[in-house]
Amino acid sequence: MKIRRKARETALQILYKMDIAGTASDCGADMEALAPGTEGRRYCESLVSGVQAEIDSIDAAIEEHSENWKVDRMAVVDRNILRVAVYELRSRPDVPYKVIIDEAVELAKRYGSEDSGPFINGIIDRVGKALQKKQPALRIK
Repeated sequence: MKIRRKARETALQILYKMDIAGTASDCGADMEALAPGTEGRRYCESLVSGVQAEIDSIDAAIEEHSENWKVDRMAVVDRNILRVAVYELRSRPDVPYKVIIDEAVELAKRYGSEDSGPFINGIIDRVGKALQKKQPALRIK
């Protein structure tokens, strides 16, 4: 499994638990899958802390580009996959746009419902295109 794929999966699990609990929770057990000091561990930590720090603006972007959906009405798994992907779109110029979409859709197929993949793909695509209009240097191809 790719290092960043495992990091995204672990970040999703941590964010899911935090979302269900309604507060920050101990993520030590989830992090055990990623050895301390490794690229995967650092990437996961940056995703979790980045999403937490920007959650209000991330959720606003998701709602703005979803059709008739409020973030709090979305499936918990779907909204947290979207949060990770939107964070990456905004904050990780080193990650290609298509990789962000592909990874999010793969997580949706693995953890979401049968409708999650297309739902997530559509929202991420709209968010990405909107970001590109604001930041033409964004790497959407």
